[in-house]
Amino acid sequence: MTDICVGATLACAFGLGAVNAHAQSATASDPDARFAEFPTYSGDDLGLTINGARATFRLWSPEATAVKLRLYKNGRGGQPLSTYDMERSEGGTWVYTLTPVPYDRYYTFQIEYNGKWLKETPGIWPKAVGVNGQRAAIIDFAKTNPEGWADDRGPSVAHPTDVVLYEMHHRDFSLHPNSGIVNKGKFIAMTEDGTVTPLGDKTGIDHLKELGVTHVHILPSYDYNSVDEANLPANTYNWGYDPFNYNAPEGSYSTNPNAPAVRVSEMKQMIKALHDAGIGVVMDVVYNHTAQNDDSNFSLTAPGYFYRHNPDGSYSDASGCGNETASERKMMGNYIVNSVKYWAKEYHIDGFRFDLMAIHDTETMNRVAKELKELNPNIFVYGEGWTAGNSPLPVERRALKENVARMNGVAVFSDDIRDAIKGHYSDERDRGFATGKPGLEETVKIGIVAATAHPQVDYSKGNNSKFAYASSPEQIINYVSCHDDLTLTDKLAKSMPGASEAERQRAARLAQTIVFTSQGTPFMFAGEEVFRDKKGVHNSYNRPDSINAIDWNLKHTNADQFRYYKELIALRKAHPAFRMTTADQIARNIKFDKVKENNLISYSILNHANGDKCPEFKIVFNGSDNDMTVNIPKGDWEVIAYDGRIDHTGLKEADGSTKTIKGGKTLVPHRSALILARKEK
Repeated sequence: MTDICVGATLACAFGLGAVNAHAQSATASDPDARFAEFPTYSGDDLGLTINGARATFRLWSPEATAVKLRLYKNGRGGQPLSTYDMERSEGGTWVYTLTPVPYDRYYTFQIEYNGKWLKETPGIWPKAVGVNGQRAAIIDFAKTNPEGWADDRGPSVAHPTDVVLYEMHHRDFSLHPNSGIVNKGKFIAMTEDGTVTPLGDKTGIDHLKELGVTHVHILPSYDYNSVDEANLPANTYNWGYDPFNYNAPEGSYSTNPNAPAVRVSEMKQMIKALHDAGIGVVMDVVYNHTAQNDDSNFSLTAPGYFYRHNPDGSYSDASGCGNETASERKMMGNYIVNSVKYWAKEYHIDGFRFDLMAIHDTETMNRVAKELKELNPNIFVYGEGWTAGNSPLPVERRALKENVARMNGVAVFSDDIRDAIKGHYSDERDRGFATGKPGLEETVKIGIVAATAHPQVDYSKGNNSKFAYASSPEQIINYVSCHDDLTLTDKLAKSMPGASEAERQRAARLAQTIVFTSQGTPFMFAGEEVFRDKKGVHNSYNRPDSINAIDWNLKHTNADQFRYYKELIALRKAHPAFRMTTADQIARNIKFDKVKENNLISYSILNHANGDKCPEFKIVFNGSDNDMTVNIPKGDWEVIAYDGRIDHTGLKEADGSTKTIKGGKTLVPHRSALILARKEK
């Protein structure tokens, strides 16, 4: 979710509940002060742990006066098979052990609090759940591993700037009738080889390999609240930013939501198939809020503790979704860190994208990055460096983009480059640099240098940021569109209403060329390589598949667009000059030319930057409605991109030779990029 995310729309749609009863009665100016006195527990056995024939259940609930553990035969309905009184234990926990392990049974906890028994809950640590996640399931996780899982590894990542991110939703990617995929909308859609459209174009995992991306960023895939897993024929849709059970896969993406082991196994099969194809998997995580308030698993476990509150005791709401979690409290911070580590270990997840990351504190995000890197040095972490509203957490403690220099191993999205290229996200008719709006050149340059300090970039002229907030390009994710707001295709249709589709595609190519040749890590939204739209809908989080699904016939219709994206990715992967790793490299090797015209940027990447075999690149972006003439230094230049065409090995003449120029005055056609590579002498 972006700056405003889906805000109050989600709060309304999910019926977020009333103010917590205990918090409502608080009279202190800081209703959360008492939580500092709570005992805490640092063990790694919360929820259910199995050791041989013993199943141990442990719940952290320091204010509970009694806790019951219930076993059930089914994932929903029916009376409990057994009820057990749990015993007080260390650090505010309650514990109970069963022998032998009751495999294939389901369980819940129920706490007595302030003289009242609250609703049953699977707790906050269920790793397998029944249909709709109301009860935790007891399964043998070893039996969920696909063949070869012990040797499964994601791609090696020397630096985050080597990554090419592709953001996708399971349903969007595979559900369209022309996808050629059998298991549409499911995890295992990504395991199907050889899928094609009726016109013969590759889809599914073969499409990803053909395109050349290094990592898929999957929208939330944990168990979320808004889709009824027991009624999938209803064909309901959601992005999944309404968390319910954070550590179990979403059942609607499995072929059998009633079988807890199936969703686990099928998600692992998907990940292994992607890994076998050389593609990493980044998981979108939403620890900043829960779908429910008083009835959330957090509230039913330790009422009030996991959330921040306003002075009157009401829920604070920096998420715009009814509540916000309190990462600065030990048990919530521990939960976030241990949860991502669980996904990394059990599911071999290669990275994590944090929704509304600035709701979390920088200390917690530093722990996340550090402990994940200790598990797997190839893992990387990034997130949205903003909130959707104010928070009691002091600004200096928030994981804001402006504070990213304080977070080692964490990257943030660049809204600077996003809004400067295409126009502001909140105004559909606003144009950007790539669509002819003047005055945005300096903000685009902020994106080009990955928000690092550069002697030729004047941050005082930046639209969104007024200082160099990144200490390294490895802290910046560059993008022009994502699942949120209008797709790039729709944005161009709204902001360029009189332009032909061919002109809008030129603008899209220029926009993405800026993203993919800028320093930092490039990120793209699934389907935009085939010029996919969402029928002009901004906030499609619960709209039907007719709005959200990618029409794969567009790959044939817009074959030139696809080839451009493919070559753009190949160019970046072939040349480390576009993937510098330090701010010092950028400051030394990028030199901007003095340009007086609006919507024109010209610069060089010099000195075999970052060990590139090419001594110099000359890059010119012309976002105006008119052709422009620029002066290129004399020399032997291979033409990589010109007039909306690109070939990472060099554009070809009619006889097959590489197109070259000698420099001097050179025409740069309107709304296009010129990329030249100086030949070695």
